[in-house]
Amino acid sequence: MSYKPPRVLIIPGLHDSGPAHWQTWLQGQYRDARRVTQRDPSKPELERWAERIQRTLEVAGDGEWLAVAHSFGCLALARHLAEHADSPIREALFVAPAEPDKFGLAEALPHHRLPRRSRLLASSNDPWMSAASAARWAHRWGASYSNLGAVGHINAEAGFGPLPAAKSWVDAARARHAAEHRPRHAEFREWAFAI
Repeated sequence: MSYKPPRVLIIPGLHDSGPAHWQTWLQGQYRDARRVTQRDPSKPELERWAERIQRTLEVAGDGEWLAVAHSFGCLALARHLAEHADSPIREALFVAPAEPDKFGLAEALPHHRLPRRSRLLASSNDPWMSAASAARWAHRWGASYSNLGAVGHINAEAGFGPLPAAKSWVDAARARHAAEHRPRHAEFREWAFAI
């Protein structure tokens, strides 16, 4: 069986991520990337959004995934990972999560380490979540944390078409995955020098 790198799963926030958004740019970088499309992206319904992630994965077929979520999509991804221990999502990138308290959802989210390697990127002046709150959620979820500085909500309105940090994360995660799937023992032809 030939090696298949994990595919990229884009999980937008409220109102989806338009053509100028970095998530749309990132999706365009990987031909096998998929996007979770909510039936009504203007209605933040945590359970329905998390279920939509699950359905998207089921329809996409076998294989592992690297999930890249933004804003309310981060909350849906955290909920999905907490509910599905067998999720094919291998690693998760949370970018500028929305503050759960703004939606009355803090208790509906996991308050423990998520079962996947993850990273959270935040901003020092995000109107949707303070840097202190982002650091707290990263700690709860066991995610590594980076504050990108005063860059707003890390979206198109804040000037983020491309987001090279997200692409670097995907490429590093794919490299880790590839390294773990290399043959553990040298093949016969590699030993030919000993003959």
